[in-house]
Amino acid sequence: MVRGKAIGIALVLALCGTNARASGGTAVDGMALAGQRQCLGCHQVDARRVGPPFRAIAERFQGRPEAAGHLARVMREGSRGQWGAIPMPAQTRLSDVDAQRLALWILSLKDGPAAD
Repeated sequence: MVRGKAIGIALVLALCGTNARASGGTAVDGMALAGQRQCLGCHQVDARRVGPPFRAIAERFQGRPEAAGHLARVMREGSRGQWGAIPMPAQTRLSDVDAQRLALWILSLKDGPAAD
């Protein structure tokens, strides 16, 4: 059942990504989603706040095929000791789909500016 759910989420994300790229708005959409989900209270794109900058996260995880799934899981379940003493609290209200969308957006930041 978990594998089926993961495949379903991947399909939804692929379709969302295609639509976002076609409209040219992935960076803007990612930043908007981060704002809507209160990520920007602790993170910024290029500067450390409470947590690491999104671009630093993208650089740390670039080239790892499991990165999007890992980041989405960390967002939903939280983590400790990955970026210093301050833990990442679990974001239990964040849906699986939004967590995946945010993870893919964060990983895209290694390639260029945060917004067009």
